[in-house]
Order: sequence, then C-alpha cells, then structure tokens
Amino acid sequence: MQAFAASLPSWEALLQALVSGLLTGGLYALLGLGMALIFGVMRIINLAHGELLMVGMYLTFWSHTSLGLSPYAAAAVGVPALFALGYLLERHLIGPVSRADAVLPDNQVLLTVGIGMVLTNVMLSLFSADYHSVPSPLAGRVVRLAVPGLAASGSSGTEASGFLVMNQAAILAFVIAGLATAGLWAFLTRTDLGRGIRATAQNREAAELLGLDTARVRAVTYGIGAALTGAAASLFVPLYYVYPAVGGSFTTKAFIVTVLGGMGSIPGAVAGGLLLGAGEAIGATCLGMDWKDAVGFCLFVLVLVLRPAGLAGRSRS
Repeated sequence: MQAFAASLPSWEALLQALVSGLLTGGLYALLGLGMALIFGVMRIINLAHGELLMVGMYLTFWSHTSLGLSPYAAAAVGVPALFALGYLLERHLIGPVSRADAVLPDNQVLLTVGIGMVLTNVMLSLFSADYHSVPSPLAGRVVRLAVPGLAASGSSGTEASGFLVMNQAAILAFVIAGLATAGLWAFLTRTDLGRGIRATAQNREAAELLGLDTARVRAVTYGIGAALTGAAASLFVPLYYVYPAVGGSFTTKAFIVTVLGGMGSIPGAVAGGLLLGAGEAIGATCLGMDWKDAVGFCLFVLVLVLRPAGLAGRSRS
C-alpha cells in the first residue's frame, strides 16, 4: 500500500494534468457538438463524423501548403466546404434513405459508416498514407501561470516549479472552441432557422404541420454538424498529425462525448467534452499514457450505468 501511494503523482502534477485536460476537452466539446446536433434533429448516430473532421484537416493542410494560410485562417476554407459537403450528403444520400418506406433505422447508421469509408479512401488516393503536419508558431510556445502554494512542494514535475504550463496553441484552440459553441447556441436560440432546427428536434410531425420544411432543416443541420468539424479541424491540425485513418479515433471520441452529455444535448456535449479531456489527462498521469483511451471508455461505461440519459439528459419514464 505504501509503495502504491508513493507511485501516485503529486497534487501539483494532477493540477497540471487537469488544466491540460480541460484545454483538450474544449476541442472534444466542439467535435461532439456536431454529432449531438445531428442526433438531436435526425435521430441517427453519424459514424462518419471523424472522417468529416479528417477531410477538414486535409483541407487545412492543403490551404496551408497551396494558399499559404495559417491553420486558423484555413477555417475560412474548411468551414464552408464542409457545410456544402454535409448538406449534399444528407440531401442526396442520407435523406433519401431515411424517407424510404421500407428502410430500417439501422440502415442510416450503416450508410454513414459507408460514407466514412469512402471519404477515407478518397483522401488516401489523393494524399497517400503519409503523415502530414501543419506547423504553428504557437505550438512551441507556453504560458506559465504562477499558482500560490505550488512552489512549496517543488515536486510537481512540471516545466517550472510553482507554475502551471499551458501550450499557447491549446489555449487559443480552447478560446475559439468556446466562441464557436457560444455562436452555435446564439444561432439556435436567436434565429428563425435555429428555432426551426430546435422545433424539428422536439417534434418533427408538429413542425411539419406548422409548415416547416423539415427535409431542408435536416440537410442544413447535417451541414452545420459537418461545418463544426471543419472549424475543429483548423484547431486540431497544429496539435495532431494528418493522415487518412485519423478520423476513426475522433469518431469514437465524438460518440463518447455525445453519450456522456446526453444524446442530442448541446450543453451536455460541452460538459461531456470537458469531462473526457480531464479524465484522459488525469488517467494518463496516474496510470501512464497507455491507459489514456481506456479511461475515456471507463467514463463512458460508468455514465451509462449510473446515468443512462447522460449528464444533461432527461430520463424517459
């Protein structure tokens, strides 16, 4: 028992891990917002979500190498391109399948799996399987935040005792993700189209009786969900490598975030992303990097067992 206690990290290291995890969790939240929005309106799990992010990451890479744009400025290319791609996918593939008389609900999910496979292989044929990166001057810079009492122990293991060390690229990504989340919430609550999306999510039949074109709303919703991955891509690229198979792991994380927060809940997706990021970081600090993803799955199972409706979801009884 004493040996186990001695192997545990200090509270300073845990605090550092928590802060780093919350910064990463902001990105997870932005990624999960798109999947939560799509599920809330269309009632399908978009298993091509990570592949849409992967396409956005390649658009960011292409914009940087061909147009000379920074990864953050490349969002001006990725966001509208992903919106158009998502809109067309729903309008011409997912929508017709969902409206077919004899269709099973599972077929829509299987269709998104197929879309993800096609997108992966298209990027593989265009860019090969090589790993790419987009350098950002902020990625190598850090911010040191003095914390009273942190220097007393001197055993935090951080870069400088008495300071919390935060990557500037991660901080900027967290801030932009927060602004994008606020913008989405304002759009859903302050605009006619946003209210139409919420009405469709609450009761599609009633929205149709009121004259709302729910087919268009569904297509726009899927486009917005894809556009959010385009915004997330410009934030992920300075921190992650770009390669065709990168989307699979992010689909899993987006799904976990969506379930943690409550299926279709926008505030829940934010809470779920922060929880997942913090949990992974603390788990990696306590147990090692090999256990990082396992901690996320453990949180996923724990929430399903203790609160099946999610952190912000409402139980149906």
